[in-house]
Amino acid sequence: MDFTPTEEQSAARALAAQIFGDLSTHERLTAVGTGSDAELWKELCSAGLTAAVADIGLLGLVLVLEEQGRTTAQVPFAASCVYGALAVAAHGSREQRGRLLPRIDDGTVVVSGALSAGGGGVRAAERADRGGGTEGVVERGEPSRTDGACERAELTGTVPAVPWLRDATHVLVADDRHRLWLVRTAEAQCTQVELTAPWAAGRLTLDGTPGERIGDEHAFDDVLAAARIAFAGLQAGVCAGSLARAVQHTNTREQFGRPLAAKQGVQLRAADAYMDTEAIRVTAYEAAWRRDEGLEYATHALTAAWWASEAGHRVVHTGQHLHGGTGADLEHPVHRHFLWGRQLEAYLGCGSEVLQELGELIARGPGEGQKLGHAEREGVEE
Repeated sequence: MDFTPTEEQSAARALAAQIFGDLSTHERLTAVGTGSDAELWKELCSAGLTAAVADIGLLGLVLVLEEQGRTTAQVPFAASCVYGALAVAAHGSREQRGRLLPRIDDGTVVVSGALSAGGGGVRAAERADRGGGTEGVVERGEPSRTDGACERAELTGTVPAVPWLRDATHVLVADDRHRLWLVRTAEAQCTQVELTAPWAAGRLTLDGTPGERIGDEHAFDDVLAAARIAFAGLQAGVCAGSLARAVQHTNTREQFGRPLAAKQGVQLRAADAYMDTEAIRVTAYEAAWRRDEGLEYATHALTAAWWASEAGHRVVHTGQHLHGGTGADLEHPVHRHFLWGRQLEAYLGCGSEVLQELGELIARGPGEGQKLGHAEREGVEE
């Protein structure tokens, strides 16, 4: 294993750190409320960070997402890169890549999604024609990929909570057969829902909504695993930012004439949080690196998700606890890290659920969906 970033990955991370650090301030986040920062999103796209995902890979994206997590920057960067740029680049047809990727790169198309291991409550009635015509509908047909044309379907069902739905122009959804479909939000019903996190989300209701197929039968597992890795990287940044605030607070806040950081209990709690944060980071790095290298990574993605869920929960609670009464202030910056950490935990799944899925995958043994490397994606037209 070699997690040493390439020159391109290091440059992308440094640029992201500068942009997020300059523009994602506490004052701007307070002003944004539950929305996204349009100026920050424009700056990220103009700087080429969305387009860079094609060159820096999933590991590079994880490095950039760490910087977003440190500042809890409210932009749909993670969602659009995972469900849009990575998914279309890996599984889209030549026509879909040519049509969608340039617009995802410049930010005019924003893609979100909400995939889970159990699939979704969406059903697809596929069109008889594969080019998107208006002929009769065939229920539950099998895909037939042709270059320059994409499989179409009419989708029915509900996706309860889609992150950044207010900003999304498209949403990647999975039907009850784990097939991926890209739908336009303008053609669906979107209802805002409340989240633990400060960013907005929505309920997506489909009622005969047209969608286009993305990828083959392997696409769902790959995109879900990549999303888990990316959100684990984002959680590593959230935890690192929370811990950094706690360290600063305990070093400057005095009690009985001594800094709080001088107390052994505070030191031990911070040390545990640091080790948890490093565990999240290294497991996310390993899973992302293995995907980029075309190696088996399904179990590694679940391992990263488990650490991000279980350890992330502990770290953001520690960050708030070490602030004492200040941490209970809803307006304090550390509270935003707490909310982000808890929401990412919910997206990744509670630790026991992720651990059960990991155990079942290991029990099935090699060859039963554990290898999701590039070999499984060779069906995409070149």
